[in-house]
Amino acid sequence: MDILFVSQYYPPEVNAPANRVSELARAWVRAGHRVTVLTAFPNHPQGSKRPADRRVLSRREDDGGVEVLRAYIWATPNKGLVRRMFSYASFMVSALLVGSLRCRRPGLVIATSPQLLTAVAGWGLSLRFNTPFVFEVRDLWPESIVAVEAMRENRVVAGLKRLAALLYRRCDRIVTVGEGYKRKIVELYGIDPAKISVVENGVDTALFVPRTRDPDFERAAGWQGKKVLLYAGTHGMAHGLAVVLGAAELLKGEPSVLFALVGDGAEKQGLVEAARGLDNVRFYEQQPREALLRFYAACDIGLVHLRDTPLFQEVLPSKIFEYFGMERPILIGVGGEARALVEAARGGIWFRPDDPQALADGLRALLADPGLGAMGRRGRAWVLQHYDRTALAERYAALLQAIVDRAGAAAPAERAS
Repeated sequence: MDILFVSQYYPPEVNAPANRVSELARAWVRAGHRVTVLTAFPNHPQGSKRPADRRVLSRREDDGGVEVLRAYIWATPNKGLVRRMFSYASFMVSALLVGSLRCRRPGLVIATSPQLLTAVAGWGLSLRFNTPFVFEVRDLWPESIVAVEAMRENRVVAGLKRLAALLYRRCDRIVTVGEGYKRKIVELYGIDPAKISVVENGVDTALFVPRTRDPDFERAAGWQGKKVLLYAGTHGMAHGLAVVLGAAELLKGEPSVLFALVGDGAEKQGLVEAARGLDNVRFYEQQPREALLRFYAACDIGLVHLRDTPLFQEVLPSKIFEYFGMERPILIGVGGEARALVEAARGGIWFRPDDPQALADGLRALLADPGLGAMGRRGRAWVLQHYDRTALAERYAALLQAIVDRAGAAAPAERAS
């Protein structure tokens, strides 16, 4: 197949969409497919491009056999809705132009959310090239914006819902990352379930492997003699990380416990300021993936948390698979499918989201559990069996091949008629 994959995010950005797209694309290339990723110049989450990328409209790169075509984006920090929407729209327009002028005709186009306007670009390119369009839904827009109170129900949200409904109807196939999202799309938009496939997030199990602790790293980080709860990821509105500070306040009298937060995002500066005076909380800058592995290896427990909203009951955060890949047990403050997965793997325990006391109690319970190490080992066995990215990429490719084959079979029939 010749696949055009449209995604606003791609490495060296290290967020979940970038990781998913790059790992799938590389797996497909290894399997013999030709893949072009149409993406923005890296700027997330700081909202600032590298000097060499400024005032550049497009650039072609190679990433391990994946053809990466960068398109202009008006970069802005993840603060202020109007500025962010303008940034999203700038990528949509440039992706349409650059894709139309600089991409060969693919066999099909995939576009992944977030954000929703990326899917508009993908749909437009599929019309331009007269090829099937696959809408990959990693995040429900605009529902997730409303869930974190970034926007209220208003005319703009109503317009975005109409746009989402149009994309759901016009695409050839919807691919979601969890059964919960599939249920929501059917419930909210009346889409035929047969049109929706699920290809979950997973993990590169050859990269995220158990490692021995690095004494030099622990000494430099000040983690020696500490029991470390690690949160690694975006510090955004959806993640509700104020709960960590509340739990840290409750555990100030237990000097062996340390809360480590790695990453960046719209809420980070406020969290750093709120944590002043809490000696058991430490913040670290966003890390390249290889460097992040050292944090995983040195921590005792991984934290997964999202704000307590009904929509987030349907989410499967990708951090689950990375912690498990590194044999780290999980303290999870997300209900629904995510809680069910961690409990089915017997790889951690759940605590009530947005509740500092519940987080503190859950952390105490895990640290006192003599089977803590076994939890991590069970978690890795679970992802090896169910969430290995290479196996998921093969299943995804088979789905895409069926779409391409159907389109190819339909073309002669249309010409004949």
